[in-house]
Amino acid sequence: MIRVLVVDDQPLVRAGIRAVLERDEDLEVTGEAGDGRAALDRLRAVPADVVLMDLRMPVLDGIEATRRIVADPAMGATAVLALTTFDDDELVFGALRAGASGFLLKDAEPEALRRAVRAAAGGEAVLDPGVTRSVLAAALQVPAPTDSGLLAQLTDREREVLVAVAQGLSNDEIGRELHMSPATARTHVGRVLTKLAARDRAQLVAMAWRAGLVT
Repeated sequence: MIRVLVVDDQPLVRAGIRAVLERDEDLEVTGEAGDGRAALDRLRAVPADVVLMDLRMPVLDGIEATRRIVADPAMGATAVLALTTFDDDELVFGALRAGASGFLLKDAEPEALRRAVRAAAGGEAVLDPGVTRSVLAAALQVPAPTDSGLLAQLTDREREVLVAVAQGLSNDEIGRELHMSPATARTHVGRVLTKLAARDRAQLVAMAWRAGLVT
């Protein structure tokens, strides 16, 4: 069961998201919050696997709330998925720099939202199609001078996995593409994350783009 906290300053939006998510048996909304501070209080009381975080809210905005969640060791296993009506570069930058696992616009289809929650819970990067590659790469700002040295540590197989991650493939899809089991794909992704000192798959995507491994 994937536990989800829904954070938005509009009660009707929260209710709508809850209804969309709870149509599937593997998704459970364990709480709601109307601002970032309330979200932090709720997470301390009731842990969640994924937080759907609105970005423009009173009291404490979603970007600062995301930053505090990611920085708190007690909440380190929680993935934050930024959810907003605004396709704004600065919001993308802020959310990803703060440590969000991805970015989704509120006009996404219901099934896309459910898939995004599952992906975030599985440690995958989630990017709305409206967010361009150049925006992602700039937002994450992976230090260029260290990229080449880090990439040199990868085996040929791990480079193939890195490229597959950068192309947006899930572990199951990587397994099919590279003729390995999903469990083996997951292991390779974990090794690539460790070798490249990357926080999550979103950083792997940025590093692959900067290195010219994908176009």
